[in-house]
Amino acid sequence: MPSALEGARKSTLTVERVSRHASDALLTQVQAWLDEAKAEKVVTIDIRGKSTIGDYMLVASGRSDRHVGAIAEQIQHKLKDEGYVSRIEGQPQCDWVLIDMGDIIVHVFRPEVREFYNLEKMWSAERPSDPVTH
Repeated sequence: MPSALEGARKSTLTVERVSRHASDALLTQVQAWLDEAKAEKVVTIDIRGKSTIGDYMLVASGRSDRHVGAIAEQIQHKLKDEGYVSRIEGQPQCDWVLIDMGDIIVHVFRPEVREFYNLEKMWSAERPSDPVTH
């Protein structure tokens, strides 16, 4: 007969699987919405195991500050229509707009700002292994 602790572990794993499935489904929707909004150079980065801030990070570009703002606004409206809660930052300037959905974080940049911060390089790097002690 399994102990209470073993039962709790099993139920936690089930919850994680459901959560990952939900974030994967939302990721697919957000990728489609970015495409509809004509976002350019969309990159999806799997950050599971690298950080606890989320499961995925999407980085995209808009052609101008107005395009960046329009992309962010369109994503925000679609999320609201689908019943998702999100936080948005950077919308007044529209150089870099961040949309935080919990498990998924979307960064929409003007091209020169994206090049300057280069988030893809930073987050795509493999996590360093533990140092070997002698």
